[in-house]
Amino acid sequence: MVTQITRDSGEMNEPTEPTILHVDMDAFYASVAELDHPELRGKAVVVGAGARGVVLSANYAARKFGIRAAMPVGRAQRMAPHAIFVAPDHHRYSEISERVMQIFNSYTPIVEPISLDEAFLDVTGARKLLGTGREIATSIRARVEKEEGITCSVGIAPSKFIAKLASQHCKPNGMLEITTDRILTFLHPLPVGAIWGVGPKTGEQLERLGLHTVADIANTPRATLIRALGDAAGASLYELAWGRDYRDVTPEEPDKSISAAETFSVDLDDPIEILQEFLRMTEKSTARLREKGLFAKTISIKVRFADFSTINRSKTLALPIDSTHEIYEVVKSLYLALKIERARLRLVGVSLENLQEDSPEQLVLGAREKGWRDAQGGIDQAKARFGQASVRPGRLIRLEDDKNDAD
Repeated sequence: MVTQITRDSGEMNEPTEPTILHVDMDAFYASVAELDHPELRGKAVVVGAGARGVVLSANYAARKFGIRAAMPVGRAQRMAPHAIFVAPDHHRYSEISERVMQIFNSYTPIVEPISLDEAFLDVTGARKLLGTGREIATSIRARVEKEEGITCSVGIAPSKFIAKLASQHCKPNGMLEITTDRILTFLHPLPVGAIWGVGPKTGEQLERLGLHTVADIANTPRATLIRALGDAAGASLYELAWGRDYRDVTPEEPDKSISAAETFSVDLDDPIEILQEFLRMTEKSTARLREKGLFAKTISIKVRFADFSTINRSKTLALPIDSTHEIYEVVKSLYLALKIERARLRLVGVSLENLQEDSPEQLVLGAREKGWRDAQGGIDQAKARFGQASVRPGRLIRLEDDKNDAD
């Protein structure tokens, strides 16, 4: 059902410029933790488990101590020993995110999710029916808070770039509109890092050129930026510095990949234990693959060593598959081909890519492979009914039993 807003004035003129919203949930993971555990409200809450893991989210009480996303959990614990650290619940985040996106789609079909907790909405075509960008944004914020119990911030502007900057400047639980006549006044005083695509490396290059603010970039000849940064980066930077962003809001595309990774509490160097972890990650990713009714044609693994160096390897198959058993066999072969026995590993991950909605009839597969797929369907049903730990591969059970016997 489309939400309608009653207007007092007469007919609106046809919109002459885009109205883009950037909606961003406020400290989403931490907000969900507070929603599910009201006793956490008012306390410093950090989502991230294990001293060797990373912070996924921190509420605003925790951010006062300098805690930020992607920071090592161990460091965050030292910065705020009294903070409450909670393990992530990705299933819960996906559940709430799906409902929030449904709210967005009730206002406009032109919704581009960026992640679980943010999206762009093009509401240009909805203005005649639903009101101004501010009225639509106000209605969205009210519905998200009423229906889901969390807050969001909304930036409103004629382009995606300015709308996202606006939402960043009105957090938490705020709304900011930047009209065309205010874009340069808002944009030019900002540091160069505010521009889309300017990371630490590009930022250093700009600093060496004596460019510290967006205004500095705007007042630098385009040719100079291209010579320093290359054709694409230089031209893009110049355009964005003048607030020019012509990208459309693109409705959601199908999943491009499904992945799972694990950072170990202690570095692992035993190949059997490492393969055990690869099997766990394969189980997680393939369960999500089948839940979405997808098949993967490319299987990738990630290995991160104790010194943080990383290796990625992948294999593209002749036919897409969704079986945990078949995919694990590919994962296992990719790992063994690295020939890194006894290397100390900090993280392993599995990624399923080149996803397709259906698989061609696999006549080349024998009865054994078909049996694995049928068995996997039964396993998924059992886990859905009795919990994720109710059924585990024999490999995992044997490995754990062997380890317990050794202890």
